[in-house]
Amino acid sequence: MERKKHIYTEQEAYLKLSALCAMSEQCCHDVLQKMKRWEVADAMSEKIVARLVKERFIDEERFAKAFVRDKFRYNHWGKVRIAQELKKRQIAQRHIDEALEEIEEKDNLETLRDIIEKKRPSVKGRNEYEIRGKLIRFALGKGFQMDDIVKVVGSLEEL
Repeated sequence: MERKKHIYTEQEAYLKLSALCAMSEQCCHDVLQKMKRWEVADAMSEKIVARLVKERFIDEERFAKAFVRDKFRYNHWGKVRIAQELKKRQIAQRHIDEALEEIEEKDNLETLRDIIEKKRPSVKGRNEYEIRGKLIRFALGKGFQMDDIVKVVGSLEEL
């Protein structure tokens, strides 16, 4: 038996989204996508998002800073990957730049060193050159900048 899809009124959608925004940071793009899945009309969606922004449930600058902190600290993503993900969510470049400034250079290098040192034992290669190449590709995939990767991989004493 197929469940009947719930049709949200403007007030129901607003209340549900305001509760969601109160629990965790959200951005306009994610909220609009959620309403699209709920099949809320575009005009109503825009109106709800405008209200959520006006009442400060949604704040893109606050979202960008929280996103950067979480993805750097818990997912160990680099600045490049974090910036790409924020751009995908249509966050303004000025908010992205401000949020990325919160990552200290020494913390960035320390995190990069940690993930490379943890990855190293599982990397197989015929020689040191091949192993270093694999470690560099791994770190690039995590979104770290090539200059930083070369610094860290080059400073590893013995692979």
